[in-house]
Amino acid sequence: MRKVENGYSTPTSSHQNGNVTRRSIDNTHLNTPSASGKTHPIMSLSPYQNSWVIKARVMSKSNIRTWSNAKGEGKLFSVDLVDESGEIRATGFRDAVDRFYELLQENKVYLISRCQLKMANKKFSTLKNDYEMTFGDDTRIVPCEEDDSSIPTIQYNFVKLDSLQDAQAGQMLDFVGVCKSAGDIINLTSKTTNRELKKRDLSIVDQTQAAVTLTLWGSQAEEFNADGNPIIAVKGGKVNEFNGGKSVGLVGGSVFNINPDIPEAHRLRGWYDGLSADTKFTSISASIEGGSSGKWCTLAEAIEEKLGYGDKPDYFSTYVNVMHVKTEKCVYKACPTPDCNKKVIDQNTGQYRCEKCNKEFDSYKFRMMLSMNVGDFSGNQWVTLFHDAAEDMLGVSGDEVGRWQENESPEFGEVFKKVTLRPYNMKLRAKVENYGDESRLKMTVMNAKVPDFKDRCRRLITEIRQLSGISA
Repeated sequence: MRKVENGYSTPTSSHQNGNVTRRSIDNTHLNTPSASGKTHPIMSLSPYQNSWVIKARVMSKSNIRTWSNAKGEGKLFSVDLVDESGEIRATGFRDAVDRFYELLQENKVYLISRCQLKMANKKFSTLKNDYEMTFGDDTRIVPCEEDDSSIPTIQYNFVKLDSLQDAQAGQMLDFVGVCKSAGDIINLTSKTTNRELKKRDLSIVDQTQAAVTLTLWGSQAEEFNADGNPIIAVKGGKVNEFNGGKSVGLVGGSVFNINPDIPEAHRLRGWYDGLSADTKFTSISASIEGGSSGKWCTLAEAIEEKLGYGDKPDYFSTYVNVMHVKTEKCVYKACPTPDCNKKVIDQNTGQYRCEKCNKEFDSYKFRMMLSMNVGDFSGNQWVTLFHDAAEDMLGVSGDEVGRWQENESPEFGEVFKKVTLRPYNMKLRAKVENYGDESRLKMTVMNAKVPDFKDRCRRLITEIRQLSGISA
């Protein structure tokens, strides 16, 4: 995996403090590929050509990976190459790893010839090329002594963040966004290697006002600086699915670019810097904070399995209909101080007091807290929606709802009618809470979305097959 800052590659193992460490290299593969100096565009290559030479830049280089199975063992690596016409992936196996891994360095330009071409495996690549190359015994690679500015450094095929909701798990995509926030570094222990791992989640947003979680590991997690809300461009990020949400991770061939000097990044910077402080984003990533890892179940199954009765909250997803919304106390006047949501006390003097901040204000903001009854074929359950989830579900701001209620506007009732008796895919948090001597199971809506009925049908078909023993 490659990390780039401000358009420049960070040093690799062969570059220390800007100085290139020369290694002893077998020069048998350094014969000039093209005596005439003529080169071919990457996009002109096909398996039906024999004699060709390309002049290309290494966009990214993977780590060396090894395998071992009944047929034997080996190692491999891959590089993504680019020229003015397009891009292509090249892979080296076994001896080719020894011959070319140290020679090929990111952001350097090379003359390459005598590789095998085959159909590309699109499952593992975002490159726009129907073919990919394999280094063979006859492959020739020659470094170009001078850089060629006509050859681009990276070619992106960006998608908008809201489209990740419909992406398939395992799909490789390019995207660019603003780092809205960065979580703390979390220490984990690998179940397979028992090694300690460091993980950090970033929240990335773009003009679609979607937010997606990008996960960094190891040194990238430790070194990343979120100050100033940097622009993040990722090439070849892997889509992950968890508890109904989508997130993105970096894999061996991914390129992680901070504040790239590209038009898309400049447009994002101007857009984000012009946003108001109360701009809302819709997260398409699941949020899990411990307890069970999340599952699909009915309301009755959640009760029967005693979700929420452990030391940590449990999370689950379910399909329900909204039966009723309590509107009597759905909004309250809150402290206007950012990050303080405490209810204020009306002093009847035009001032509103916040006990938490120990201050009086001449204004306030409206915050929502909804109580609604939801049901499926197995039963009913009262659930709570806090401000962000309520705004997301209703599609209006808390301030609008509060003003409508104050003015007794018809819009106040209409906004709740729109969600009543409608189906939703809800992600719920279950936790038993104590009120004096009484314990109650409280369910909180993390988010509520209009169901994806195709996904719903797929899940039902899977359940039917599992219950009936019918294989796919």
